[in-house]
Amino acid sequence: MNHRSRRTTYAAGSLALIAAVTVSGCGSSGGGKSAAVPPSTSPAAVPPATAPSGAAASPSPSPSADGQVSAAAWAKWHLQPLAPAPAAPADKPVKLTRTGQVPVISAIPTADKVVFVTIDDGEEKDPQFIAMMSDLKIPVTMFLMDDAIKNDYGYFKPLQAAGNHIQNHTLHHPAMSTKSAAVQKSEVCGDQQVLTQQYGAAPFLFRPPYGDGANTPTLNSAVQQCGPRAIVLWHETMQIHDMQYQTGDKKLKPGDIILAHFRGPKDLKGETMTQMFGELLSRIQEQGYSVARLEDYIQAPPAG
Repeated sequence: MNHRSRRTTYAAGSLALIAAVTVSGCGSSGGGKSAAVPPSTSPAAVPPATAPSGAAASPSPSPSADGQVSAAAWAKWHLQPLAPAPAAPADKPVKLTRTGQVPVISAIPTADKVVFVTIDDGEEKDPQFIAMMSDLKIPVTMFLMDDAIKNDYGYFKPLQAAGNHIQNHTLHHPAMSTKSAAVQKSEVCGDQQVLTQQYGAAPFLFRPPYGDGANTPTLNSAVQQCGPRAIVLWHETMQIHDMQYQTGDKKLKPGDIILAHFRGPKDLKGETMTQMFGELLSRIQEQGYSVARLEDYIQAPPAG
């Protein structure tokens, strides 16, 4: 990996502070001012009506002949189509090592006009979101926290089966820099064990709650001991209708990693997970970007 690249960012301490303010509990999806047109007047982000309990769900539109998402699928969710992502690079720009210090990444060095969507925690388990992802086939990376998912590990398995990776986000979501070295190791190793057991694959990426402690030697050591081989942060955070940026121009850049959360009406001021995710896709589409799979651009370390 080229550590001098502008797009592989070693986050400064200020990033953790921004993250903590932006995402209370790594999870309040924000209530800041939105530049987006409200969903009631913008058809670009209004999900289909939810079927009443016990009623048959609307059938999923068939994919187009070339395997791309059909126009009917985008129309079902009242969204403008995103351009298909380019083929995954044969030579992945980020290459992880099997041992030693782990890098801290908040963007991927690439000229491709792509961004990467990551979704944290796992609190909300909306069946409509599963349907939406099945229809639209948007690649996401899930950083799951055991406290949030232990009441329904199975919810995330259809998302994983669709090719989406599950990565480590601690057992209990503490601010890691406030915990001892032993507790930090327990949080990372505990989640690593649970996720490996439940989903059959060991995470190789880790995201600290709030981004806190990402650049500290103590957390880096804990991550090394537990198995993940990179710490992943972000450049944008999805709110309810719009994104919060860390750059003054408020524009996406190639290779940016976007943070969202599994959240529902309780945390989204009455809006659903699918409505929030539709708004996220609309913000990406408006800037002419595609969504690529993060793990297609990060080379996992060689097997030991």
